[in-house]
Amino acid sequence: MQKNFIIGQISTNTGKVNQISTQWSQKDIWDTIKVRWSIGRMDYKVKQGLYAVCNPDENSNIFVSANFKLSFDHLRRALHGMSAWVLVLDTKGVNVWCAAGKGTFGTKELVKRIRAHKLEQIVSHRKLILPQLGAVGVAAHEVKNLTGFTVIYGPVLARDIKEFIDAGLKATPEMRRVEFPLKERLKLVPVEISYAGFYLLLIPAVFFIISGLYAWGYSVDRATDAGAKAVVNLIAAYLAGCTLTPALLPWIPFRRFSLKGLVVGWMVAVILFFTGFLGSSIYEVISWFLIIGGISSFMAMNFTGTSTFTSLSGVQKEMKLALPLQIIAAGLGLVSWIILRFLL
Repeated sequence: MQKNFIIGQISTNTGKVNQISTQWSQKDIWDTIKVRWSIGRMDYKVKQGLYAVCNPDENSNIFVSANFKLSFDHLRRALHGMSAWVLVLDTKGVNVWCAAGKGTFGTKELVKRIRAHKLEQIVSHRKLILPQLGAVGVAAHEVKNLTGFTVIYGPVLARDIKEFIDAGLKATPEMRRVEFPLKERLKLVPVEISYAGFYLLLIPAVFFIISGLYAWGYSVDRATDAGAKAVVNLIAAYLAGCTLTPALLPWIPFRRFSLKGLVVGWMVAVILFFTGFLGSSIYEVISWFLIIGGISSFMAMNFTGTSTFTSLSGVQKEMKLALPLQIIAAGLGLVSWIILRFLL
């Protein structure tokens, strides 16, 4: 990845340190758009190490970040107008919150970087400012015992850093609160949509072809009519789970995401029924309700890994219960729908 954010170098007691810009370039903006759509997301990272913002000295604060570039970018932009050090941990290209849960944004890696870059020779103080969402992965007392550096947890959002600094490294209750408003939920929808990849084209195409089957052979007219409706139903089911459910998340009844997705999927199915897309036979309608419900429920359940509403143990428990039911529902609906091709 081109290091367009590096604008120079400064000298320290331990050697040269790359100086970084606090402003996003057009490339940064374009790369952010791409990564939101999961394009190059698995390799969207910067090199771990120590960076300088503006012209920091021995009294400047040290902020710790993950090497997921989007996390790094938000931090450096929030430090605009300040002189500071940025210590980037090797989180394998994963954001702070997820990396903390996986252990890569953790005590061992933090201690390793402190020692590798000899921070005690660069600054006169012994304070590190970590993002609050990384707290689950870091044992502050161990860091203190092993390095002499005290861990201070900053605000949830990088944009609150200046206020946090001005308040003497004190966070308000609002800075500590994790919120998940509509705007933030919609930012994650493109990644959810992209998960299907070519299957989003392949599966509807297969349904379109199968739609032309009937007891006496194959009909292009049936494929064109029923096949087009099948494609609409499948895409609607997919979007119901990975777009409508996240958007309506707080207002949908039930706690489990699989049930939320099922509710939204069936709401969409009702609309499709009244617009004639589910077919004229009650058996075909039931088949589509099973298929749409299963797909929407599954896609909504995938959003648990992106949401602040759930825990790892809760997700695992829900998947163990819901996944077999989703497969059975969609499978029964599919088999029934195929059989009906030869009966109707």
